[in-house]
Amino acid sequence: MAGRPVAAERALLATERARLAAMDPFRKPTGPATRQGIRRTLRAALTGAIRQQLITFNPASHVELESGKRPKPLLWTEARVARWRLTGEKPAPVMVWTPVQCGAFLDEAEGDRLYTLFHLSGTRGLRRGECVGQEWSDVDPAGGQITPAKEIVVDGWDPYESAPKTDGSASTIALDSLNVAALREHRARQLKEREKWGDAWQDTGKVLTQENGAWLHPETASETFRQILARTDLPPITLRDLRHVAATLTHGGGGDLHTIKETLRHSTITLTSDTYTSLLPEVDQAAAEAAAQLVPRARSSAS
Repeated sequence: MAGRPVAAERALLATERARLAAMDPFRKPTGPATRQGIRRTLRAALTGAIRQQLITFNPASHVELESGKRPKPLLWTEARVARWRLTGEKPAPVMVWTPVQCGAFLDEAEGDRLYTLFHLSGTRGLRRGECVGQEWSDVDPAGGQITPAKEIVVDGWDPYESAPKTDGSASTIALDSLNVAALREHRARQLKEREKWGDAWQDTGKVLTQENGAWLHPETASETFRQILARTDLPPITLRDLRHVAATLTHGGGGDLHTIKETLRHSTITLTSDTYTSLLPEVDQAAAEAAAQLVPRARSSAS
């Protein structure tokens, strides 16, 4: 008969509640930047409610949060790598590989089914969801162009297809010859897999898929990246950080802030400048020398 739990049941319930309270949250906690975004959205909604005379003041305007600035990426210089090997501590939350380090990773990843994903992300800055959501219909190998028009993101663990992160994210960007070659090689492998699976093949139209053509779960890409990285002696970064690597490589190749903004498809150049550019030491040095040479001097200061 239903009723209040007996003493033994109450003790059991208390134990279970304590275990639940001690468990880590199921969802990843939001960071400062995300919380700032949530407050902006809520504040805008409540401002609209004031205009409709549903409320008289905006409580979100009085909420104080920590700074929502994105952490600036730092380059894995030799000194920082040496310090990390000694202490095991990363100098900053976001770290970026040098061209040599990126090349070492791609050498290790070559031959993996997801090599094309890592190459696109590390050199052209495609996001994880954009890579696994990319469709062949939006790839033009002959013209050397790609348009990330769709992405696959996860809700909890369930993947779903979504529009790009921003309106500008669906812009067309150039593909270099190495990416074109990687895409063509991947396409040839995919066609062989399609022939092997026959009627069981799932024609999703995606560039990067499971062996049967089905959607590739975004976390599969991240886990594969971690497994390949573990086989190397490289300092740690995340799959997401490959996007920062692409910005750095673009800058090192001579691209200015506008070029980086267009490549990464940012909404504003301020975001590009504040967050995604980690200057290569050799580029900085060359710029410093060039600037110094512009100043005429009566005599050389070199000793």
